[in-house]
Amino acid sequence: MFVIRIRKSTILLAFISVVVSAPFTGYAESLNQAVESGKHLFMTANFNGNGRTCNSCHMAGGTTAGKLPDGSPIPSLNNAAAVFPRYNRRQEKVITLLDQVHNCVAGALQGTPPAYDSAEMVDLISYLSSLSQGKPLNMGGKPE
Repeated sequence: MFVIRIRKSTILLAFISVVVSAPFTGYAESLNQAVESGKHLFMTANFNGNGRTCNSCHMAGGTTAGKLPDGSPIPSLNNAAAVFPRYNRRQEKVITLLDQVHNCVAGALQGTPPAYDSAEMVDLISYLSSLSQGKPLNMGGKPE
């Protein structure tokens, strides 16, 4: 009886792992492409602004501390996706990571931010989220 239960459980777990993982196998490549596209945008796109890119302030692809155009230090983006949404004192409201990207492009880059539902914004958010992979969720926490 005990052996039968183990076998049924093993078979059930094997079945579940196949069923659950099967639909996602095709998505991994699409996600990787979005992350790579987002990284490329981060490093090269100026969004028709003042010539700066995201990487102009958030150096090394956002993986190290950076500097604003006035020289003020800013933290890396290594946990950006893990600390949003967060309260923005200047705007006096809670903002999302999408809002922050929009604000940075419009402000620091003086460019035209990608639409919230555009492929460019999805790719940028995918890249920034990839930098937070494995970081604990800490909404409203401090950037690293």
